[in-house]
Amino acid sequence: MTILLFQVGFLEISWVDIADILLVSLLIYQVYQLVKGSVAVRILLGGLSILMLWLVVRALHMELLSTILGQFIGVGVIAALILFQQEIRKFLLVLGKANYLNNSRFWQGLWGGSAVKSQVDADVFVEAAREMAASLTGALIVFTKSSELKFYADSGDAIDALASKRLIISIFNKYSPMHDGAMIIGREGRIKAARCILPVSENDEIPASLGLRHRAAIGVTEVTDAVVVVVSEETGHISIVKNGEIFRNLSPPKLKEKLSFFLTLKEDRAEEDTLDPLAEGLTRPNLS
Repeated sequence: MTILLFQVGFLEISWVDIADILLVSLLIYQVYQLVKGSVAVRILLGGLSILMLWLVVRALHMELLSTILGQFIGVGVIAALILFQQEIRKFLLVLGKANYLNNSRFWQGLWGGSAVKSQVDADVFVEAAREMAASLTGALIVFTKSSELKFYADSGDAIDALASKRLIISIFNKYSPMHDGAMIIGREGRIKAARCILPVSENDEIPASLGLRHRAAIGVTEVTDAVVVVVSEETGHISIVKNGEIFRNLSPPKLKEKLSFFLTLKEDRAEEDTLDPLAEGLTRPNLS
């Protein structure tokens, strides 16, 4: 039995209707947030315009126009799957990223365990980044967390070697056949693969000064919980990327601090002022 809340003319509004409208509004907002900054947002707005027009002409009993627009609405689900296949894939990846049942932090919090320290030796990568920045050697280093990034690791050349400063620098040397692409580091601190292909972010709010290497770093962190260190080949600036947000122009001590922090399991519990964008020089490419 539906409880009537109030009535506007011939419309009867109940609590269920209010909840329905709020949930649909929330869903539309989340979909917009997902596709914001890409071409898909224009397609989404066009589809919503057709839907609203169809609802209006049907309410006005305009049979011919309602029938024509209804044909578009009838194949809307199939059309959406075709047009938004990349966005749907990204949405599913985001859901998988937020899956607490596959997240060790969830079980540690449930059983009252303490944070687990990463086995990655940050000093090795900080020293390598410092030397590569001094010689203007570009680098893209991805550190895995809850996801092993097997799909991206398989796109490159498997290495499975203990990380060292000399090995990292030699791989990213501009004359090395494996310098082009990303290096993926496992949770135990070993180099899993190099010359790996990463997804490039489609966010059109990313500054034009950031090239494909930085866009790839932002792209992979948008769909996974990985941490990425980037060394610019043009400027020698060192950056670190997490959750689609990039910290630029870091000094080696600051890089070590942030890398060690991001690779621990306590990062989500940190106070918000630790990541103050004004204090840390954070560039947020996804800001509205």
